[in-house]
Order: sequence, then structure tokens, then C-alpha cells
Amino acid sequence: MKKIDILDSTLRDGSQGEGISFSVSDKIHICQALDELGITYIEAGNPGSNPKDMEFFKQIKSIPLKNSTICAFGATRRKNITCEEDSNLTSLLAADTSVVVIFGKSWTFHVTDIIKTSLEENLLMIKETCAYLKSKGRRVFYDAEHFFTAYADNKDYAFQTIQAAIEGGAEVICLCETKGGFLIDECRAAVREVISLFGDKAKIGIHTHNDCGLAVANSMTAVQEGATHVQGVLLGFGERTGNANLSTIIPNLQLKMGYDCIPAENMKNITAICHRVAEITNFSLNIQSPYVGMNAFAHKAGMHIDAVLKNPFAYEHVDPEVVGNKRIFLLSEVSGRSTVTKKIQAILPEVKKGDPIVEEVMNRVKELEAKGYQFEGADGSFELLVKKLAGLYQPSFKLHYYQTNGSNPRPEPGVCSCAQIKVEVNGQFEITAGEGDGPVNALDIALRRALEKFYPEVSRFHLVDYKVRVLDTNSATASKVRVIIESTDGESAWTTIGVSSDVIEASWIALTDSFEYKLSKKNVVAL
Repeated sequence: MKKIDILDSTLRDGSQGEGISFSVSDKIHICQALDELGITYIEAGNPGSNPKDMEFFKQIKSIPLKNSTICAFGATRRKNITCEEDSNLTSLLAADTSVVVIFGKSWTFHVTDIIKTSLEENLLMIKETCAYLKSKGRRVFYDAEHFFTAYADNKDYAFQTIQAAIEGGAEVICLCETKGGFLIDECRAAVREVISLFGDKAKIGIHTHNDCGLAVANSMTAVQEGATHVQGVLLGFGERTGNANLSTIIPNLQLKMGYDCIPAENMKNITAICHRVAEITNFSLNIQSPYVGMNAFAHKAGMHIDAVLKNPFAYEHVDPEVVGNKRIFLLSEVSGRSTVTKKIQAILPEVKKGDPIVEEVMNRVKELEAKGYQFEGADGSFELLVKKLAGLYQPSFKLHYYQTNGSNPRPEPGVCSCAQIKVEVNGQFEITAGEGDGPVNALDIALRRALEKFYPEVSRFHLVDYKVRVLDTNSATASKVRVIIESTDGESAWTTIGVSSDVIEASWIALTDSFEYKLSKKNVVAL
């Protein structure tokens, strides 16, 4: 298979997304996850932009990586100075990476109106920077910023910038679709011409943004035209609408198109690693993300489920196990016996379609859904329900009471509520309190503190999403509410549900189910 080098820019371009902020420890853990997946290059930051990135580059040297090469990122030298005088280039060298990614200007508008220099000086900036870094023993990748806009505006000059980088010693020329607005045929034409002119002089790469929803498609198109280097962000986040999503691109290229992107044996880890990176980043992974989302292989419609039970190929384009995901049959009050049986068998494999437990579960699901529960999005709560009806449920803890109260004005930033709880585990009692940004957050903190004494694993459980829906709006403030909580331990995610006319009680039901589900799943024994 033809090798495609993948460069992940989660730690550089991805960090420009709204709400994304990495500590040095976060960056190291993400590097380890990407290395485990088998990413070829990790663009880890700009050492000249902030002290945190420079500290990262110091620390990452002592951490062994099996598959990935760490890259530092920066700009060409500034105008009208030498490379030796440029402090950013000095920082790039100090980062001591074997690969340096340099970006420069392809578009005449950016040269004359943004950095305000001459077209000739810009060419020298590109050529001299690449040559300087290469003379210092670095491998140089050149990112042609705004290349596709430049190609449309003045392609002759855009080609001159590429030639300058190649003459300076760049081994990769990455064409950047920086504004994210080009359509597939426009992308195809530009990449095709670059390959024909420069493909025998350097590797050609692609770096796309998603402003018109085509980052993945344009990246794949570039590969079809001959690009052998693809840049993106594992989960697709980044500035504006984000970067090319590598969790989609990698399986597409490797499973669908026959390219070699990561070691074949690592493909089964991509879902777990995506969830781990999402957890480190505090990013809510879209449940409908291709390949790696919780619902990527979820089925609800009766005819679809019936067909999938006969042969998954009927509605699934790949086997979910290939990417480390799993098939889900969504439940509702109209689910048929086959669907319910299949769901139960995932928990209790020995159950047959005619067993009494199937009827019991179906009746209980219908009863609870009439009260407002919705198990199609709460597999954790459904599994607990099955175990309870089968007599296999052993509670991990017993609640004696909880209470919450709020404060207004806030006593301090991030605190407006406190909670106190009393739980019992194997005859031992624990009373704890927690402060948080709302009563549910305070309850979560208090419960976690209480249970960590008995179950240290709880420290790895985190609530990542919290949804509340009013079920009967005509009842105003007396309405029932449905609360759905998504949790993770950094490797997998699960959902639980609670329903009540009291939003705190509904939240407590969903919250305790979340802890109970994972503790029972892991067969954890209290200390």
C-alpha cells in the first residue's frame, strides 16, 4: 500500500479553537495518545510564541515515542533581517526537534498588504529560512499559507514561493487551504498542477480547513491527485469551523482507499484514543462523528435493526470492531422483541428470545418510557435495569441523604451551590460536602469525594455532558424533566438518565446510575 504521512496539529492549529487550552501535561498526554495510534508527525506548537510551548519541548525530549516524530512550528524570518537575527528561528532551533514546519506567504495580498514587504523579499524570506534550518541539521516542511487563494489570484507567484522553499531545502511542500472556502474541483485542479510541476522535487501535502464543510473531502481529493502528506487535527476542532478531521480521514484513506496511514493493528484503537484525547481536551465529541462517535453504528428503525441482525452489511459500511467502536441498537417503547433481546444479549449472552427476562424488560421499558424515560440514549441506565430485573445487581453504595443549597451573590468565582451527602459502603459511612457551579456540579463533587475513599477508580470518572429537557411544558414549573448525563473514564463513554418533577432528583438519579454502571461494569470491589 502507498504510504501517506499523517501530521497531527491538535497541539498547534487545534489549540486555536474556542475553549481549547492545553497545559504542558495535557500536551504530553496527547502526544503519547497520538504516538500510540501511530501518527507519523506531531506538530506540537510554536516555541517562539509562548514559554509554555518551550517548556513542553524541553520535557518531551525525555519521553520515548514509538511511532511519532515531534515537530516544532514557526514562521519564516521576518522581513529585512537575517535568519541569525530572528528570535523566532532561534527558539525553533532551541526546541531541538528533528523536523521544523515553517509557514510562509503564498498570496501576494498577504505579502504586500499584511506583512507589507516586497514580493522579492518574501521569496528570500522563504528560501533563506528553509536553507538556514536545513544547514542546522533540521528536516524542513514548508506550509504554503493561503496557497489555494494565491493560486486563484496569481498562481505564477504562488509557484515561485514553492520553488523558493524547494531551493531552500524543504522536503515537504504542504498546500494550505487556509480560508476553508474552496470547493472540491477547485482544490483538485490546484493540487494536480502542483504535482505535475513539483511532485518530483518534494513531497506534496495538504492542509485544509472546514469553513464550507469540505476539509475531509478536499484532503482526500488531494491524496487522489498524488499528495502523500496530510495535515489535520485528530478530532477536527480548531479556529472558526475547525480543521480537517483526521479521525475521519485516516479510516477513509486506509479502509476505503487502500492507503497506509497508521499501523494496521492500531486501527482498532482509534475510537478509544479519540475519546481519550477528547477527555484530555475537555472537548465534547459529537456522538454522530463518523467511525468514532457513540452513535456511529447506532440503529433504531425496526426494519434497519431486523436487517442488521440478519447481516450487518445491510446498513453498516464497515465493521465497528475494525475501528474499536461497537454496534448499538437504540431502544424505545415501540422496540420489537428482537431488538430488546439483542440489547439484553450484549449484557447477558445466554439469554434467548423466548426467555421470561425479555418480556420483563420490555414491559419495564414501556412503563418507564411512559413516565418520561428514554433509553435509546442511556445505555448505562438500561444495563443497570437489566441487571436489576435479572437479580444480578449489587449496589456499590447506599445513599442515606443528600441536600443542596445555593448562594447569591456567589461567595467566590465558580461557586454558587454546595451539597452534602451521606453514603454507606459495606457498613461504613461517609459524610462529605462539595461546592460547585450549580447544585448538580456540587453533588457530583461531593459524591466523588465520598466514593473515592472506597473506590479509587472513581477519580478517573468525569461528567462530560449534561442535558435537561422539560417533558410536559403545560405544567410550567411543576413539569417533569428528563436529565441525561454522559460520562467518561478517558477510555470509553456511557450515558445515564433520570426523570422527576424535581430537576435535582432527576440529576441525582442519572448521576448515581453513572457511577453504579461503571463500578459494576469493572466489577470493582470496595477497599
